[in-house]
Amino acid sequence: MREYDLNLVQWRTSSYSSGQGTECVEVAVLRRAVAARDSKDPSGPVLGFSQGEWRVFLDEVKSGALDLG
Repeated sequence: MREYDLNLVQWRTSSYSSGQGTECVEVAVLRRAVAARDSKDPSGPVLGFSQGEWRVFLDEVKSGALDLG
């Protein structure tokens, strides 16, 4: 992933998030990528995905293919 100043991007959480600060993933949509991080550790590691990879991931989540159990 190209280097971005991730302090300048707008991070958001899912509308399904409880707002309690537990088990939340934040995402930031960049020009040609999507960044994801743990909301409990905003200065921690960030995962980077191409927009195509992120689309595939979201499709898999929405289809239930990644459900546990």
